[in-house]
Amino acid sequence: MRTAFDFTPLLRSSIGFENLNRLLDIATRMTDADAAFPPYNIEKLGEDRYRITMAVAGFDRSELDITVQENSLVVSGRAAEDDKAEGRTFLHRGIAKRAFERRFQLADVIKVTGATYENGLLNIELVREVPEHKKPRKVEIGAAAPALEGEKAAA
Repeated sequence: MRTAFDFTPLLRSSIGFENLNRLLDIATRMTDADAAFPPYNIEKLGEDRYRITMAVAGFDRSELDITVQENSLVVSGRAAEDDKAEGRTFLHRGIAKRAFERRFQLADVIKVTGATYENGLLNIELVREVPEHKKPRKVEIGAAAPALEGEKAAA
């Protein structure tokens, strides 16, 4: 059962959080199965650097796909069906190799800079690049301009 939340009162005094409702909707639609495979870590490596590490043992580099579109990072895996072609027969298959798609919502200032695959771990490097126009800046407070005599008469 899904419970709907109304965040309208919180958004009345917020500017620039138009995607908040969409993000909350995505979060409430996720099931426990969606969150379980493949397992991943998100690390903060420095002031402006991050890394997502996903455990994708059993997958080959060619079976993984990373796509960045707008503010969404999508990592997917599709297992190639070549086990039977190689003559392999498993008595027990404990390493999950099922297809998956994992989505991450990225802030406007987060950019994906690269990815590596080593020993069954997929590492995706991210960096925060804040444009000059989004950085904090001081705003000078000036004095009010003196009113002209014509404006005094009109007032």
